[in-house]
Amino acid sequence: MSKKDRIYMPMGAGGLLRYQDEEKQVFKIKPRHVVILVVLIAFLEVAVRFIFPGIA
Repeated sequence: MSKKDRIYMPMGAGGLLRYQDEEKQVFKIKPRHVVILVVLIAFLEVAVRFIFPGIA
């Protein structure tokens, strides 16, 4: 669908706004990278608690 074929409704619908359908993303993070990061943070926390048991 080309941009000139779009029809936009008036923006007076109780505070609901319609933003552009196309968004520019600065960077993309894959879901697998998020899972790996969470696992690494959890491992780091367990390691710190094991090495320094009196801190936490």
